[in-house]
Amino acid sequence: MGKRKRLMAEGLKEAKKVTAIAKLNDVPTSPRKMRLVADTVRGQEVNHALDLLKFSKRSASKDLEKVLRSAIANWEAKNPDKNKELDNGNVIVKTIMVDGGRTLKRIRPCPQGRAGRIRKRSNHITVILDVKPATAE
Repeated sequence: MGKRKRLMAEGLKEAKKVTAIAKLNDVPTSPRKMRLVADTVRGQEVNHALDLLKFSKRSASKDLEKVLRSAIANWEAKNPDKNKELDNGNVIVKTIMVDGGRTLKRIRPCPQGRAGRIRKRSNHITVILDVKPATAE
């Protein structure tokens, strides 16, 4: 049983060498708005994803572009000998997760002496890059 676990652990280590992760916490945008932008980029090639984010009209795309550039830098640092993969378009956005962050609760006056709650939402973004799987031909 110990040998099997060791083999699995070595396989995970090899997989983590190729992938790159970047996170950005407490982005002051609602998770729903950020997910709309993240869905356009998920699964795309990295350079194409950067172009999509650069020319997007949504304000959430600026924060997502920042995280994607950080993930690319992390990938280049992990794989200094594989820079041709990046130029050839073999590096893709494998996963983008947008999770809800903390919510700031504020109070605004409403009619008839009531108090209305305002929720200022934030989110956490996680981007994982990986190399395209080789197609069997």
